[in-house]
Amino acid sequence: MNALIAIGTTVIVVLATIVFATISVRRVRMSPQEYIVGGRGFGAVFLWVLLAGEIYTSFTFLGAAGWTYAFGAPTFYILAYGTFGYILGYFLLPWIWAFAKERGLLTAPDFFAARFGSKWIATLVAVVQVAAVVPYMTLQLSAIQIFLNIAGYGHVNAHLGAIVSFAAIIAFVFVTGLRGTAWASIVKDALVIGALLFVGVAIPLHFFGSFGTMFDQLLRAHPDHLVLGSLTAPKGSLWYVSTVLLTGIGFFMGPHSMAAIYSAKDANVLRRNAMYLPLYQLVLLLVFFAGFSALLIAPGLHGTQVDRSFLDVVSRYYPAWILGFVVATGTLCALIPSTALVLSAASIVAKNILGDLFGLALDDAARLRVTRAMVIVIGLFALGLWLTYRTTIVALLLLYYNGVTQFAPAVIIGALQPRTSAWAVGAGIVAGLAVALPLAFAGLAPYGINPGFLGLIVNALIVGASAWITRSASPA
Repeated sequence: MNALIAIGTTVIVVLATIVFATISVRRVRMSPQEYIVGGRGFGAVFLWVLLAGEIYTSFTFLGAAGWTYAFGAPTFYILAYGTFGYILGYFLLPWIWAFAKERGLLTAPDFFAARFGSKWIATLVAVVQVAAVVPYMTLQLSAIQIFLNIAGYGHVNAHLGAIVSFAAIIAFVFVTGLRGTAWASIVKDALVIGALLFVGVAIPLHFFGSFGTMFDQLLRAHPDHLVLGSLTAPKGSLWYVSTVLLTGIGFFMGPHSMAAIYSAKDANVLRRNAMYLPLYQLVLLLVFFAGFSALLIAPGLHGTQVDRSFLDVVSRYYPAWILGFVVATGTLCALIPSTALVLSAASIVAKNILGDLFGLALDDAARLRVTRAMVIVIGLFALGLWLTYRTTIVALLLLYYNGVTQFAPAVIIGALQPRTSAWAVGAGIVAGLAVALPLAFAGLAPYGINPGFLGLIVNALIVGASAWITRSASPA
């Protein structure tokens, strides 16, 4: 009966959100610009919920709590990197928006083609971005499986449930585009705040009486849990600083984030969002409190089990209907960002690879059809990867950032130096990926430094030096 109540609550909330968002866009006439970037008409509130929907994903619900449970102090990089990303975004995003608006850009590779006057650099960016998005989507699928397994109290086929849920969201984005994602994010964000207030406040107070008592017990049981390791230790001080810099610089470099930037009504909307979105970072503290509580209440979890730590506490000590709402919220945290991810990847394949490179589907009607078809293809590819490759939620997120942050030197120097060579940009991206990805896949962090940051340094040196020496290519 408990499984039926929890799963039933989850299904009702998720379906109601999808129906609400679908009805909200039913009168919108779809074109490539409307489908991919929301008609470039999103105001401050609408863009706020869209960006929050994309940024605060199942990682917020599971990964942050899991790493708090497993590692403690290193997890606080999550608080730092988002705030750093918003500061950088305040100055950079309005310029990107103005550049994209003037030229009618639709995708992130469009920016590179227009700024550096090169089709091949846009193709390189397109391939890398689609490849980077797929593991980010598998992160969401891993989260859905965890949520459904817990809601079913171990009696539900969570594998099948995750596949069905993902299929539903693919159908949703096939119909609604980016505007549907924004409407669904309204419901998702309201539920996130409510659920995290419960797990981050109710659980510590229920079991420990106060936050102070919880931390006292934590320090007695795990005296080193809130202390970073030595300078070069794994996940030590150098790892912490380099990871904050890597993920903060790459915060808006994902293709779905670029689409959200393009969707803004004007540049001031982006500035206001860079000022107000950091308030959402405070919610992450509640996730940390839930993870610390779970470590004391249910110790002994290891590996990928840590991602489900506080949910195990909820399922064990609270009624099934409460678990159902928490799981429904977490499931939306996985599904809603997936719509933006798959839409951005599909639009890149349709516009920059099939369209610009091979000359296919060039008119609006054909491009819309092909983009929708690619939504299905990429969704199936992500599903296949998820079925064969498993790791922790945070590890998948860091793998994503190792890739997309390599675009940052080109974007930043493109804003400052209009005559940067496309060859310099391409060489920097390739060199950065060549350093970062092998180290990341091998689980190596030389001297404790995040491998993605080492790649970023090599990338920036190549782009910066080449731009300074050559200053040869004019942007479009």
